[in-house]
Amino acid sequence: VCFHTCEDKCRRSMLDDPVSIRALKRYLVEQEIIVQLPEVMENNKNAVKKVAVIGAGPAGLSCAYFLARLGYQPVIYESESRPGGMLTQAIPAYRLPREEIAREIRMIERIGVDINCDTKLGRDITLKQMREDGFDAVFLSPGAPIGSALGIPGEDADGVDDALTFLKHYNIRGNVRINRNVLVIGGGNAAIDAARTAVRLGADSVTIVYRRKRSQMPAYKEEVEEAIVEGVKLIDLTQPVEVVKTADGKVAGLKCLHMTLGDFDRQGRRRPVKESEDYFIIKGDQIITAIGQGIEKSVFDEVEGLEFNEKGYIKIDESTGRTSVDWLYAGGDTSSGPSSVVKAIHAGEAAAVGIDFDLNGEDHAFWREERINDTNFDPDLDPVPYPREKVPLIPAEKRRSNFDEVELPWTEAVALRQSSRCLRCDYGKPVIPREVIND
Repeated sequence: VCFHTCEDKCRRSMLDDPVSIRALKRYLVEQEIIVQLPEVMENNKNAVKKVAVIGAGPAGLSCAYFLARLGYQPVIYESESRPGGMLTQAIPAYRLPREEIAREIRMIERIGVDINCDTKLGRDITLKQMREDGFDAVFLSPGAPIGSALGIPGEDADGVDDALTFLKHYNIRGNVRINRNVLVIGGGNAAIDAARTAVRLGADSVTIVYRRKRSQMPAYKEEVEEAIVEGVKLIDLTQPVEVVKTADGKVAGLKCLHMTLGDFDRQGRRRPVKESEDYFIIKGDQIITAIGQGIEKSVFDEVEGLEFNEKGYIKIDESTGRTSVDWLYAGGDTSSGPSSVVKAIHAGEAAAVGIDFDLNGEDHAFWREERINDTNFDPDLDPVPYPREKVPLIPAEKRRSNFDEVELPWTEAVALRQSSRCLRCDYGKPVIPREVIND
């Protein structure tokens, strides 16, 4: 759920490998047996202002959490029967244990956030109605729950599902159709999640079909590697052009073309182009599509002036969450498209600060203030020679048959050893790159 971009900036990589910041944070969090309630600012003016959040996913929960810390009493409207959004509906439990999500949500409720489930925008409530009811601001984060269509012949066959529907049915209902030979189309995290879930549900074979090279897959590298270790097959540079059906309309496979990489597109990736006109068939009896997600735009039709970007997501100022309508804010997948949980959490925090500033004209985000922690550190000592250690994983043969968390926590000894690799950049000590040392 976090792709640790902080580690990409770590100066330790100039010597060997970056500090394992994400793993260290997880170790520290798991030392807390009881979740400590965060600091909350008492503000009587904010307490009487009406602020709503649409969607109880990571962006919505984050926005409500930070609004509550600023003294507001936000209310969340969630369309599903329980909060969590993609945290509980799409991301499998082997990546994100359900008890951890439930614990965090209970903490958010304890600081004053009111969560109303089974309340869908456009069906049970409308933005026009909310404005008439006196809401001063509304944060829009219903996600991007609409799976993109393949746009090829035969995709109406019995046995074709989109990844979000597939994952949602299993994660919420506890059961979902799974056939023997599953083909997953796509290269993002949803495709990897669907493939690894299919493995755990007992499919005989699971194959990911991707039109670019494996190195270009937007999915997290470690997730792709773990999927392959678990038995998922990956066929890259392959473009599906038709779903092959049986006489009674069921999936029989995919008709495909071999691809090669052509010119660069606007995102800086080389476009896949046909290598030849020679078609081939990949056999399978179930297809799961994961080629993109969109938002349910019709629920916003009643709001005049709400602007969308070229990809169809709500256009916002990313630093504040502001939309083109002065009382509406947005964030998460609703404005960015499918992204990471940590980015959605950041978007919710930014919007909470933006809402508070617009309603009060002041910046009250006290948690952003720099805080110095005293530690025992001697900047004159040479960096410790310990190498970066991998996070331990459950053996592949054991995790193929259950949804237990794959990544295991570090022991105290490993965490202490890894934390000592930090160069403490705040001391301003120069780092001599390894290339210079080797010369």
